[in-house]
Amino acid sequence: MQQSEAPSTTSDTGSEGWLRACSIDEVEPGEAVQLETSPPIAVFNVDGEWYATDDTCTHAESSLADGYIEGDVVECAFHFAKFCIRDGRALTPPATVPLRTHEVRVEDGAVWVRPSS
Repeated sequence: MQQSEAPSTTSDTGSEGWLRACSIDEVEPGEAVQLETSPPIAVFNVDGEWYATDDTCTHAESSLADGYIEGDVVECAFHFAKFCIRDGRALTPPATVPLRTHEVRVEDGAVWVRPSS
């Protein structure tokens, strides 16, 4: 899986903390994009459904947007830990800690993420 380029249009709307992640045309099904927030957020297109999790693997410092995506599972490229994209569950060792998930909405052809606190 190849990570899509980070959209240049990422910005805070100022309305309830929503961030524009990308347009729905920018990220193909089975791919992800990284939002350069602190901490970074990975936004996944799972067959036209959109999900967002923390981007950093909970086992090691690796970007999950750069990982391998199959269906609703992302595999870390460093040590092959797998996570459920839909709910953040750690599915295989060496990861045991789940990913934090974030609210996503699609509006007017754009994908928006509201980071969890």
